[in-house]
Amino acid sequence: METILTNARLVLDDSTIVGTLVHRDGVIREVAEGRSAAAGAIDLDGDILAPGLIEVHTDNLDKHFCPRPGVIWPNPLAAALTHDAQMAAAGVTTVYDAVCAGGYDGGQDYRRAIFHSMIEAVEQGVAAGVFRIDHRIHIRCELTDPTLTRELEPRLASPLLALVSLMDHTPGQRQWRDLDDLKRFMASNGLTGAAADDLLRKRMEAGRADAAKNRPKVVAMARARGAPLASHDDTTVEHVREARAAGCVISEFPTTLDAARAARAEGLATVAGAPNVVRGGSHSGGVSARELADEGLLDALSSDYVPSSLLQAVERLAASETPLHEAFAFATSRPAAMLGLADRGRLASGLRADLIRLRVVEGAPVLRETLVEGRRVL
Repeated sequence: METILTNARLVLDDSTIVGTLVHRDGVIREVAEGRSAAAGAIDLDGDILAPGLIEVHTDNLDKHFCPRPGVIWPNPLAAALTHDAQMAAAGVTTVYDAVCAGGYDGGQDYRRAIFHSMIEAVEQGVAAGVFRIDHRIHIRCELTDPTLTRELEPRLASPLLALVSLMDHTPGQRQWRDLDDLKRFMASNGLTGAAADDLLRKRMEAGRADAAKNRPKVVAMARARGAPLASHDDTTVEHVREARAAGCVISEFPTTLDAARAARAEGLATVAGAPNVVRGGSHSGGVSARELADEGLLDALSSDYVPSSLLQAVERLAASETPLHEAFAFATSRPAAMLGLADRGRLASGLRADLIRLRVVEGAPVLRETLVEGRRVL
């Protein structure tokens, strides 16, 4: 069945035009300037029509498997379906579900308890054809966990595995380079004083040793599987060079301008948090995502822990001095290119009809429709 969408603001690679898009059998067939007078053409009333968003790293699935501390949801597929619906409602049509292998708190990390069931639930949902959007698996590997490789190995065979990232939460470096910030985080979880200091010391010693042991093993495992590698929270030039030597092609959430510049120099694509753009800065004291964009050091945005932030970040950038098509590119064509998704991410003939329709009201993007391969899912 052919569908003609007209009188829309079409977000193209190099411009935004008022025009018409035709899709048939899940594929974009035509993109043209001007309104269509064809019988049955659907008037979009001047709304924005853009490619569906591509989410490269979301922790949102966690929240539905563990909705409160100590509570593990008993139906994994139901949890995954709720996550899927929330992502569709955020304008995402392709999602890399970030699931964490290992933990960094001496065995208390809740993600250990849900790691395998999260992957299995996503696999079940895809196999049953019950998801609204396209799901891939992104395994985040906590290098400081002594059990990491044992947990990781059986999941490397997942047909949905599309990305592996290397995380090192050893206190005193990367995200936790400021120990005072880490102590405040620990205090929010009820750990203070001598007990906090003792745990920090132990985690620093064990983290360094386990990360040094696990890094080459995980890199070798990912290479054998053919999965692309990303580094996480790069802070120094040395971190980026270490990542490049390991074969990483992406630097997720570089925390300093120096690290982002080094990533660009070494040929690594960069990902920054959309919440960083929306809030006007990093929640953990890292470099501003807007500054990275202004410096030409940003390749893609990720909603990270707030699904709706991806579309909001695009709107925030477009409301400043970034042209609309360039703002959308951070969540569409650029992550598609970064991840090798040649069939999506742009409004062009022959590509998947993954589309979102929206308008902006009082500075808020209002999503009106999400289409995946031409099928309305929201």
